[in-house]
Amino acid sequence: MDISKITEALFIGTTPYAEDYPRLRELGVRLVINMRIERPPFPDPHQPPLEFLWLPTIDHPFFPIPARMLVRGAQKALEIIQDGGRVLTHCAGGRHRGVAMGAAVLIAQGYAPESAMQIIKEHRQVADPGIFYIRRPIFRFARHWQNIGN
Repeated sequence: MDISKITEALFIGTTPYAEDYPRLRELGVRLVINMRIERPPFPDPHQPPLEFLWLPTIDHPFFPIPARMLVRGAQKALEIIQDGGRVLTHCAGGRHRGVAMGAAVLIAQGYAPESAMQIIKEHRQVADPGIFYIRRPIFRFARHWQNIGN
């Protein structure tokens, strides 16, 4: 499992497998946000199961991540974090889609978009929040989040 601790409440990484779920529990992760269109979450055989939010998106410049997906993920992440839980956002490589969702979570917690992207980059070397087709949705989300009164 390739994950990076970004803050006390947020991890970003690659796709966890069912055998990784006990480790996620040890870390206090209660919500896993999956940004991969090509792979739904693996079922959790443990009781109680981890909570999963599948927001299928494509990692391609022609298919920007919709703000509504980032809003949905950020809202659910805030619920979990405010209740004392931790969140993992992921995609295939932990470089783009999972990073965009992680940035949205940080922005929803009050970070400026630039700060959110910098913090992620400092804690996850492979993250590339500055690539144009990920940066744009992050800033679009920040404007949208501000406009909806959060």
